[in-house]
Amino acid sequence: MFIFLRFTFIIFVLLSAVFAEAQPKINIVPENAVTPEQRTLIEKAIPEKAFVVPKKPRNLLIFDINADYGGHRSIAHANLAFRLMGEKTGAFTVAISHDPQVFQKDSLHQFDAVFFNNNVGNIFSDSELRSNLEEFVRHGGGLMGVHGTTATFINWDGLNKGKDDWSVFGEIIGGRGANHREPDEKIFVKIEEPNHPLLQMFPKEGFEYQDEFFRVREPYSREKQRILLSIDKEKTDLNRPPHTGKKERADEDYALAWIKNYGKGKVFYCTIAHSPKIFWDPVMLRFYLAATQFVLGDLDASTLPSAAVNDVIRSHEQSGWRLVLPAYTFHKFTLFETIDKTAELGLAYCGGLSFQKVGGGIDKNFDPKILNDEEIKAVQTKLRTKNIRMVSYYYDKLPGEETACRRVFEFAEKFGIETFLSEPKPESLDVIERYCNEFCINVALHNHDAKSSPDYWSPEKVLEHCRNRGLRIGVCADLGYWMRSGIDPVEAVRVLKNRLFVVQVHDLDQRNSKGKDVVWGTGSGTTEAFFKELFKQKIRPLDIDLEYSEHFDDNKNECQKCIEFFNKIVSDLSR
Repeated sequence: MFIFLRFTFIIFVLLSAVFAEAQPKINIVPENAVTPEQRTLIEKAIPEKAFVVPKKPRNLLIFDINADYGGHRSIAHANLAFRLMGEKTGAFTVAISHDPQVFQKDSLHQFDAVFFNNNVGNIFSDSELRSNLEEFVRHGGGLMGVHGTTATFINWDGLNKGKDDWSVFGEIIGGRGANHREPDEKIFVKIEEPNHPLLQMFPKEGFEYQDEFFRVREPYSREKQRILLSIDKEKTDLNRPPHTGKKERADEDYALAWIKNYGKGKVFYCTIAHSPKIFWDPVMLRFYLAATQFVLGDLDASTLPSAAVNDVIRSHEQSGWRLVLPAYTFHKFTLFETIDKTAELGLAYCGGLSFQKVGGGIDKNFDPKILNDEEIKAVQTKLRTKNIRMVSYYYDKLPGEETACRRVFEFAEKFGIETFLSEPKPESLDVIERYCNEFCINVALHNHDAKSSPDYWSPEKVLEHCRNRGLRIGVCADLGYWMRSGIDPVEAVRVLKNRLFVVQVHDLDQRNSKGKDVVWGTGSGTTEAFFKELFKQKIRPLDIDLEYSEHFDDNKNECQKCIEFFNKIVSDLSR
């Protein structure tokens, strides 16, 4: 009997330990952590106005609990600062929650972005709630985090102390861990992108600052995110006692703030948020306001990973134009070869094509009807390896049948595709538009000539199908077909205006039905005048496509010359 009772007791103890492991202690920093004097300082530091006018009323969810960790006092200060910023600037409203059930789907639909405010530990383990959050961001919801957020969903205590319990969150936010030095470490902050929209409040030469600065580990990478701020190794003594010889990362790449995309979602992280005083620093509050408007979807800013950025790409970003290599230019080659050629040309963006062979050992077209998950993953890996983003996808006729339409949109979502180029039947547009809104993907109606594209061949015709529709249905203009049909691209810009989503630029040797592609600026297509009109009308298409439709077996040299022409135009117009 004694042995049985002892055995039962041991089992009870073990089960209790397991239960305790599954139930971390939840801690909430109280609002009264902010003193009246600190509140006054925060109120004085709040920015006077928003950076941009919101496109619609915006709602920000702040989630601030900690698990097996007492919580940074600055959580309460951040909550107050963000609430006051939203109220004073009119940029957003704030809802603060301590309940994981706020991540139920119906609840999340109320918000434009989620702010994980300095959370530490495994704050909730419900797989459905986690899936809802991941889907929310992937489908276009924003996510921001500060300081401790890189330690969210990591077990902070117990049998599995230090174990990452949800690695997907690390991929979303962009880094893991909480390695740091002194809580008031003094460093010199490097402004990685002096002309970036989110950094205009800082001196371009950088600045000294004190706080507790995390050095994160993987999945952090300059090949995955756009670095905004970092520790300037040239101006900061990182080898001082008691840290002599210490390297938290072998590459000593200590980023402090970054942005990125996760699917359609915009993500921001900054480690500068340990001390409460951060939230009565007027400059830092302006930075956080800009970041909030970015994740909410109102402030446009490039998330192209730092490893893919060069001076040419920066000039494109400053103009608001994005040069894309559509796969049709190299459709005689495989998609894998097209990705390689895009990188060789110094571009960062490509488009996909449903009837192009994949390559890389995959003898199938790049088509959602025939590719399996493993083959899709191979394409994703190829894009990631070459630092190329696939932003558009040509699919001849998007289907109006529900199941088939959803399959194509789900396929596009796996690549982070932003815009379909397609010529669907007009009667299919109601179904298509519904999926555009659900998946946050645009459709640009493509044109050939009047015979092939009777519904979309002219600006007036295609505009008829865009009217009375939301702003996710627009136009993909093939300038070559326009000119062969007697349409003046400059005049067409004035007709379409902001419904012009994608421009497939062509210059022709003659402006008639026999016209053939030549290098931009060398033909009769008044290409320079077209770009100048775009600029004058302040039209910023989602993509400007380098679609070169001659010498398909070897047109890379012509493409390079078109890029040089585009770079010069952008440089001249940006002065």
